[in-house]
Amino acid sequence: MRAIALSRERHTDTFADMSKPPSADSPFWKVVHAATRVNVALFRASGGRAGGRIGGAPVLLLHHIGRRSGRARTTPLLYLDDEPNIVIVTSKGGTDTHPAWFHNLMAMDSTEIELPGRRRRRVRPRVAEPAERDALWPQLVKPYADYATYTNRRIPVVILAPV
Repeated sequence: MRAIALSRERHTDTFADMSKPPSADSPFWKVVHAATRVNVALFRASGGRAGGRIGGAPVLLLHHIGRRSGRARTTPLLYLDDEPNIVIVTSKGGTDTHPAWFHNLMAMDSTEIELPGRRRRRVRPRVAEPAERDALWPQLVKPYADYATYTNRRIPVVILAPV
């Protein structure tokens, strides 16, 4: 009887851990990167009709250059249209580290995004000021509310202003 109780406790602990994001160095992120490549291909082939929404939220393609590698990269991200700006969030699923694209983007003066409908836009990235972030956060809460509870870091909000 005791062995069964211990087994259940371990199962419960494991299940509870699954409700949090994997660590930044987990193999899980390799799968995410593969899915990202598929999403980019679908988005481009369909003009955003496929791969242009996740869970009802719109998706854009962010172009950035690896700050160490110098390689061109494209990352699909959920966004908020806050005309004339586009707003993105550096959640990385609620992990304790910022995503690499955030560091790459902050090293750039400007970049390009692709929006559904085959629209492209030049933008200048900047981290939202605290008051600005606080005003935007309630609009962003639906897709990111759980992520914010997984980490102690304050998840940055990035404003992409038209160039």
